[in-house]
Amino acid sequence: MERRSFVKKATLGVFATLLGTDIVYGAKMLEGYKPLGLQEPDPFKLFKKNKEMVVLNDKPWNIEPKAHLLDDKVTPNAAMFIRNNGKIPYEIDAEKWTLTIDGESVKKQKTYSLQDLKTNFKHYTYQLTIECGGNGRSEFNPPAKGNQWTLGAVHCASWTGVRLKDILADVGIKDDAVYIGYHAADVHLSGDPSKEPISRGCPISKAIQEETLLAFKMNGEDIPVAHGYPLRLVAGGWPASVSGKWVNRISIRNKVHDGAKMTGTAYRVPCKPVSPGEKVKDEDMCIIESMPVKSLITYPKSGAIIKKGKSLDIRGHAWAGELEVSAVEYSIDFGATWQKCSLDKPANRLAWQHFSASIEFPKSGYYEVWAKAIDSNGNAQPMVVPGWNPKGYLNNACHRIAVKVS
Repeated sequence: MERRSFVKKATLGVFATLLGTDIVYGAKMLEGYKPLGLQEPDPFKLFKKNKEMVVLNDKPWNIEPKAHLLDDKVTPNAAMFIRNNGKIPYEIDAEKWTLTIDGESVKKQKTYSLQDLKTNFKHYTYQLTIECGGNGRSEFNPPAKGNQWTLGAVHCASWTGVRLKDILADVGIKDDAVYIGYHAADVHLSGDPSKEPISRGCPISKAIQEETLLAFKMNGEDIPVAHGYPLRLVAGGWPASVSGKWVNRISIRNKVHDGAKMTGTAYRVPCKPVSPGEKVKDEDMCIIESMPVKSLITYPKSGAIIKKGKSLDIRGHAWAGELEVSAVEYSIDFGATWQKCSLDKPANRLAWQHFSASIEFPKSGYYEVWAKAIDSNGNAQPMVVPGWNPKGYLNNACHRIAVKVS
């Protein structure tokens, strides 16, 4: 008689969590079977996202919010964009999770359990801005390949964890160390375990910044699985691809890391301006580091209607990569003139800043409210889409909302 293999208890627990209820006869489920209720998952229920969010891709999952969903000063999970390159590793046992530090430039390879990290190193909490390098890609012409993000691939949550610099100090790094590269538990779309969906990193100088964390909490709770549970790298101000999720290994390199999505044109822009549609050699592409200055009007929604004689209160957020935002201005005459907004200081370095203004309109009619942020080096957002690049990165054009005064 053929012996039947049943689904493992841990797997059954994951299925029950995703379904939101116990599977009554789950113990009788054959190994390898996936419940029908999970075969075509509702991403909003699966990831606990606001139903107004937009699914750009489901293989892998890539989901973004609309601007008004990002109105909170600290972004909640329900409004956080999801950017994946591979399959989410749902079946995670945090008690068995380990982080290994290795590479050519580590003095001694070492492996930590999650409990080691939580117990042996001081915890830090920072609000950190994370933006996808391709945020705004949909506005480029000629179109660039990739998920057609509009403007919602950014968030600023509160992250708690240990500083990567403290881990590196504990293992010791050699004098020739120049870069780190992360490795993670997500699975390549092909299912091939020998292929990594993404393995990026950053220079040592970024890795040892005070705010670069190995985080295990988001907004005071365990990180949701779609955002990197149980451990992720958080490097605010740089492209979100540097902040690797589900991290289980970090390599200390004596050269620029050459993992998946680190070579060719991935997360790179032309080192010098090019004409729209121009082909650029790989060697003429430079790695994206600090993100450009940018702002987002989160209230009201575009299409707002107000009565004549009433003022319109607007608010939103602004950020500038490694820099601080020095000013935010608004225009209601298509950029001909600009007025200053009130601007808060950041909660900490690399957190976005909140702005607000009260706007008076001269008469009835159609208007557009434009927002423009200026960083501490005097760089201002362009009013139109900036220099074209093959992958559609770094669009920091002014955000605009439509308003009718009746």
